[in-house]
Parts: sequence; C-alpha cells; structure tokens
Amino acid sequence: MTRTARLVATLDAPLPGPDVTPATVLRLRGGRTALVQRGDHEVVVQPLDDAFRPVERIRIPAPWTHRFGTCAVSPDADVVVFAGTHALRAVDPGGATLWEIRHGCWGCPEAHGSFEEYATDRRHRYPEGGSAGFSVDGSLLWAHIRGPLAEGGERDAQPVDEWLLLTPEDGRVLARVDARSAAAGSDHVPHPDPCRMGLSIGEGQDGAPMRWGRWDGERLAVEYFEGLDLALLDVSPSGAHFMTVSHDQDTLALYDTAAGTQVGEWDVEERVPRHPDAGPGDDEVWPAWDWAGGFVDDATMVAGTVWQDEEWGEGRHWLVTRDTPRPEPLVYPAPVTSSPAGLGPGHWYTYSEDHRTLSVWTLGPR
Repeated sequence: MTRTARLVATLDAPLPGPDVTPATVLRLRGGRTALVQRGDHEVVVQPLDDAFRPVERIRIPAPWTHRFGTCAVSPDADVVVFAGTHALRAVDPGGATLWEIRHGCWGCPEAHGSFEEYATDRRHRYPEGGSAGFSVDGSLLWAHIRGPLAEGGERDAQPVDEWLLLTPEDGRVLARVDARSAAAGSDHVPHPDPCRMGLSIGEGQDGAPMRWGRWDGERLAVEYFEGLDLALLDVSPSGAHFMTVSHDQDTLALYDTAAGTQVGEWDVEERVPRHPDAGPGDDEVWPAWDWAGGFVDDATMVAGTVWQDEEWGEGRHWLVTRDTPRPEPLVYPAPVTSSPAGLGPGHWYTYSEDHRTLSVWTLGPR
C-alpha cells in the first residue's frame, strides 16, 4: 500500500544567494510557525500565517559570519542567541547585545576575548561547534558549548563539552553538566514540556551520542544513553515519544520519552525494499535511513532513504507507525530531492535541490 502526499504551500527562502544556510522552520508561541535563515550579516525570521503565507519579516544583525557557529531564535522572535566558536551571545532584534558568555574555543586550545582575534586565522576556517535551543515557552535556554566557561580557569589538555541551562533574559547559568562528547556539531530538539530538552550530537565518523535533559527547578538530570549512537530527529506533538536513527543508518526507532525505552524499531534491510532501479550487481547494497525525519502526528512518522537511493534514482520517503511493521511508501505529485523534516501536526516539509524553496506537505486521502 502507498500513501499520497498533497502539496499545501511552496515557500521562498527569505535570503537569496549561495552564501546562506538553508532555511529552517521555527515553531512560535501560540502554534504559529516561521522560517529562519542565517546569512553572513543577519538572521531573517519570516513568520507565517495559518495557511503558511508570509506575513512579516524580522532582520537581526549577526555578530559573526555563519560558518562560525549556529543560532537559536526565541518563540516570540524577540531574542536570538548565537552559539559561536568562542562565546554565546544574546541579541535583541536591533542587534544590541543583551549578554555574552565566553567559553573554550571550538577551533583551538586557546580562549578568545572576541571574534576579531581569530576571524582571519586559517586554523579556524572550519571550526567544530555546538548549538543552543529555547524551551517551547522561551523560559529556558539550553546550550552545548566547549568548556570551560571564561571564569572556569585554564583549559584542560582534554577539552570538555558542557551542556548548560540558562535564563534567556540575562544569561545566568542555572546548571552545567559534562556532555561526555567530543562534538563536531549538535542540534537541540525541544519537548512540549519546557523543562525537557533533547540534544543530538554529531562526532563525525566516531559516533552520534544523544542526551536527554530534565530540569526540576533545582537540578539538571541527564539521560546519556550510554553505548548507543543515535541521531535524535524529532519529538511527537504530545511529547510522549521521540524518534531516532542509528549512526550507521541501519535502524529507525521510536522511544517512550518518560521511560527512555525503545518501543519500536525498523531495520532498513528487513523493512525497506531495494530501490526499483537498482541493478543486478547491487545485491550487496541496501537502502539506508536518512539522518532526518519527523512526526506528522502522534501516531505517524515520516522518514527518508534519499541519501542512499540517489545512487540509483529518485529518493524515497516512508510513513511509519508503531503498529505497522513495514513502512508505507509516500507518493508525491512531483519528484522530491531532499529528506523530509517534521513541521507540526499534520504536516512535513522538503527542500528544493538548490534549497531556495520549501514545500509543505500533508497526507492525501487513502
């Protein structure tokens, strides 16, 4: 059985040109969404109405170019936190600095007082990095950094990745823990409960450690999922479950959030057929799950095998539910060229090949 995808909207990325990051979707307070895109000199936030039509545009000056870190926008779009190579910096929509916290450098063993100290240094051309993420109500900020903090003394011979919990309005550190990772990059995945947050860490070829944090008002408790290399993709709209893909891209899995236990898994070799255009000499090559996907609703996930499928032809997307042993193929009215990404209840989105447009999809009738 196959399911049909129905096009809901096609959105232009807010920033034209090649030297920008792909636009992503931000969930604003009150259930609205916005496109967020980073250029070298600014971050553009493009709120959307209920029909996914652009209604306004906010431009926030950036303190450094986009290859020197990531950024997080608050649910009210009134604060942007730049997770940079040497510091966390929070700015208002006018670009004024609200606060800054310096930390160990992601690009070298030295500590820096400003971006200008290393902006033209070849050693910092391709730094590793962390990330920041707001809770769904904007009351908490989570940040994955390279330690130590500026007041933490000399940097150790072996740097420590730290996970911080902060107050967004003034950058006060509420808690800090050892992330137990050696990150090349990371992403925060929020939970509907403002006191919970997921952290997906990439270590390149070495692994993909995942962390799950919970704040009780006094202590930050972290589930480390020791021994598992999992890319955290999304949390269900209710928060009851989250979905992962193994670092080797063999297994898509569904976890119970409260218990931290796996409640479903789909091995790609057992559950996904070979690409129909694969030749007779490709018998030893199987599809692989993409490190991307999301929830369409609490019962349904969308995932892709695009990365491996493109070796033979058009990439494929799949619908997966806990009670369906085999993923259902998704059929589109026109070819899609990217992996799917979760958007919220009833929808998901894909990118055009040049990342200059996003297509919003929903399920058509059976």
